[in-house]
Amino acid sequence: MTAHPLISLAFDGSGIDGSLFTAGTDLARDTRWLNTPLEVWTNAGLGVFAVLMLVGWWKARRRDTPAMTLALAAPVAVVLSFAIAEIVKKVVAEVRPCYSLPHDYFVDACPARSDYAFPSGHSTVAAATVAALWLLDRRLAVIAAVFALFEGFTRVYLGAHYPHDVLGAALLALPVAYLTSRLLGHAAVPLVTRLRAGVLRPLLAVPPRGPEASWQ
Repeated sequence: MTAHPLISLAFDGSGIDGSLFTAGTDLARDTRWLNTPLEVWTNAGLGVFAVLMLVGWWKARRRDTPAMTLALAAPVAVVLSFAIAEIVKKVVAEVRPCYSLPHDYFVDACPARSDYAFPSGHSTVAAATVAALWLLDRRLAVIAAVFALFEGFTRVYLGAHYPHDVLGAALLALPVAYLTSRLLGHAAVPLVTRLRAGVLRPLLAVPPRGPEASWQ
């Protein structure tokens, strides 16, 4: 069957950092006992970023309205970053490493040829979470950054992405998520103020303790 002409013109990214990629997959070949744990983690680990955003929301319930606005903006920023990354992926059309370097060792199965590599979707989610949480809670952002670095490592280790796919994802997601959170953090404050005073109050705020406590 003849490949679609756009697929046949897909960009080969192996010339950028193919040797570094091969070093990563060689490590995977030499540490096969790690293959399955990291293959499971690379997808399941995305849940860590969701949990960190949930923690940010939970803590924001005891903070002021601007903090809660940032907590609610975080997942929006992550989703927008991922959507933009998917558009970039179609535009760049970089073929996956398993097609360009077929003799390397791969833990992950080779995806469809039309499933492009640049930028890494997993790393986009990870980096976007770091940027969104940075405005809300620096401690949570630092924790997210550690997991984001590890997530990027697993994408190369498993053979799913080149290092520049991971780096490109971070360079895209960090500013997009940061600016999105910052803009929503200001623009959506009036809306969140109304929601905090309405039926969603139990989800968005916790009343201060004490007989003279009042809602913020």
